[in-house]
Amino acid sequence: MKTSAQVVVIGGGVVGCSVLYHLTKLGWSDVMLVERKELTSGSTWHAAGGFHMLNGNTNMAALQGYTIRLYKELEELTGMSCGLHHVGGITLADNRDRFDMLVAERAKHRYMGLDTEIVGPEEIARIAPITSLDGIVGGLYDPLDGHLDPSGTTHAYVKAACMGGAAIETHCMVTATTQRADGTWDVVTDKGTVHAEHVVNAGGLWAREVGAMAGIYFPLHPMEHQYIVTDDIPEIYERGEEHPHVMDPAGESYLRQEGRGLCIGFYEKPCRPWAVDGTPWNFGHELLPDDFDKIEDSIAFAYKRFPVLETAGVKSVIHGPFTFAPDGNPLVGPVPGVRNYWSACGVMAGFSQGGGVGLTRAQWMIEGEADRDVTGLDVGRFGAWITPGYTLPKVIENYQNRFSIAYPNEELPAARPHRTTPMYDIFTDPGAVWGHQFGLEVPNYFAAAAEPDYEEPSFRRSNAFDATSREVAAVRGAVGINELQNFGKFSVTGSDARAWLGRIMAGRIPRPGRMALSPLLSEKGRLIGDFTVSCLSDTEFQLTVSYGAQAIHYRWFLKHLAGDVQVRNVSDARTGFQIAGPRARDLLTACTRDPVDLTFMDVRRMTVGQAACIVQRVSYTGDLGYEIYCDPMDQRALWWTLWEAGQPLSLEPFGMRAMMSLRLDKFFGAWLREYSPDYTAAETGLDRFFDWSKDFIGKTAAEAERAAPPARALVTFIVDADKADVTAYEPVFIEGEVRGFCTSGGYAHHSGLSVAHALIPRDRAVEGLVVEIEILDQRRRATLTVTPPFDADGTRMRG
Repeated sequence: MKTSAQVVVIGGGVVGCSVLYHLTKLGWSDVMLVERKELTSGSTWHAAGGFHMLNGNTNMAALQGYTIRLYKELEELTGMSCGLHHVGGITLADNRDRFDMLVAERAKHRYMGLDTEIVGPEEIARIAPITSLDGIVGGLYDPLDGHLDPSGTTHAYVKAACMGGAAIETHCMVTATTQRADGTWDVVTDKGTVHAEHVVNAGGLWAREVGAMAGIYFPLHPMEHQYIVTDDIPEIYERGEEHPHVMDPAGESYLRQEGRGLCIGFYEKPCRPWAVDGTPWNFGHELLPDDFDKIEDSIAFAYKRFPVLETAGVKSVIHGPFTFAPDGNPLVGPVPGVRNYWSACGVMAGFSQGGGVGLTRAQWMIEGEADRDVTGLDVGRFGAWITPGYTLPKVIENYQNRFSIAYPNEELPAARPHRTTPMYDIFTDPGAVWGHQFGLEVPNYFAAAAEPDYEEPSFRRSNAFDATSREVAAVRGAVGINELQNFGKFSVTGSDARAWLGRIMAGRIPRPGRMALSPLLSEKGRLIGDFTVSCLSDTEFQLTVSYGAQAIHYRWFLKHLAGDVQVRNVSDARTGFQIAGPRARDLLTACTRDPVDLTFMDVRRMTVGQAACIVQRVSYTGDLGYEIYCDPMDQRALWWTLWEAGQPLSLEPFGMRAMMSLRLDKFFGAWLREYSPDYTAAETGLDRFFDWSKDFIGKTAAEAERAAPPARALVTFIVDADKADVTAYEPVFIEGEVRGFCTSGGYAHHSGLSVAHALIPRDRAVEGLVVEIEILDQRRRATLTVTPPFDADGTRMRG
């Protein structure tokens, strides 16, 4: 066995083997994989082997598309068969909401170049004749859906990796992973120790246990999953072609042909977690005992949807575990706070996603970043706050909702509330309807006494519409107050702090007492952050950014730390309130003895009521506003000071639904919507904040775009909408052809307009351009608009 390697991959399932292959594909040959038993031991060997394109996350859908296309490449490269069956597949909709979801997904597929199709009951009867059409509204057909041989595919990855120089060691159990002072690793096995620069945890069912060897908690949990293979069915084997896949979300089932019969699996509501206290090391090619009781209702439903099943005998039952993360997406990338330790686990759909996960992981390690936005699968999307007690109920919830309708405004309830601020009870009393971000409860809006205390999930304007309108009117008409906890915040101090920030940030670093907006770029010039930089002194700065990205950004800062600089994540150590509206200055004046003479983008330490605060003259609402930061221990006192002083001024609380509506009045973009690693600053207009006079990370790529502007540009449309607004990724038709897509949108209540941000060809980005945007299968007229409908000259915001 080798005693050293550049990379050691732990785990010989399909994901680990894909990672190994892609490392060699991208040029690293000194790589090895260790597997405690045989390849495919764990979840891979008993997988149903299906693959499909449908995924609510567009980047995950793209990675699934890469995975599916990769299989033929593997076969050609290795001469081995992956057992491919491209039979196509239909996802059924039995109600209007489910059909809306499929229509919205089909709209996304248009600009992604995917050849999917919305089909009606008659077409479903032709494509999948064993399906009962009782109650069926329609479906989504994808010709690329299919299935494969899990073992053959895994071994094809391995052969391709070995052709590239990789080494494989089976029956080699890892017993410890120990990091040396230089950041490299000793991977201790029962066959000896391997010294590696990088370690990749692709442990699958054992990823939690492998991570624990390095003191890392991975938020994963195995779930029991069961599928059934039937005896021969005449309606199947007498067909002239293989029957396509059918996903029936209402019945929580997926179905495909297996030989002369059928294979059907279930994501049942009375599901069961497995190995709650740890996966046994001696588990491998075993199965779990049959358990028909938990799928009894699902089977009964399947008999009605697919009547041929009722008289079919059962040939075999496959009941085995596989792992989920709390949100169902993989955990990929460098583990925050642990040098040279990488994750490639939590891939519950290994044969749909494994190739894309392997590619992403290899790009990240070798090239420094992936070629697309991987936030949705970044292991850093969960913070240090997450625990097994939180993970388990969220994983159960995710399993139960595997085939449920995914609404753009839905807030799932499991494991909530988990993290709350001192304002939780104060906001709950007047009717706060809560959302959550990064485990934190955040008010979405405040329901009136006669209104329901929950927001109904919908693809159209929801029952939060009236409450949001009231809150927007309160801000624009007088003054509103909103909590600041859900901002990520970093403290940067030290004698080299200014110089370091100048290198890290692309924008200008402000002088003491001032603020500046600054993009954060990757080496390749992609956007990885949209920051506010506040200078409290020459040696002390506060950075504010997206709360949900704090672990990802902190990982970046630590990776690039140099000189006399200290960076602390103070996201939960500084909290406070935003006040905004034409009477915001009056409110602040009533609460402090300090001068309230801050001009736009000023920052100052002030005493507000009893609390020592950092006060910033800025507001994402686009109105006159202030951000007031304090210690969490002072937050309740600060609230009562502001609230009591605000009563004569008609002060009202507002939530995130109003915030996102208010920003549309000003055409402001949002992180991971208009600004994300999928885009560059030149595409989105953030390059206007660059300080071109200095060197900064990503400048070379940015200068190339400055010399040759990118082909697309971010623009804003006013949409002729009707009770449904743009959410994200709707296609933009220019002269009848899909030429762009929406990044976000919604209803701007103050302006009374439906607004959409979109990326379109730069040469068509001219004011007055009329396009069509597809919203729920209807093309709505939209007009490109340059001037925002509220405070276009900035008089209220800057005055």
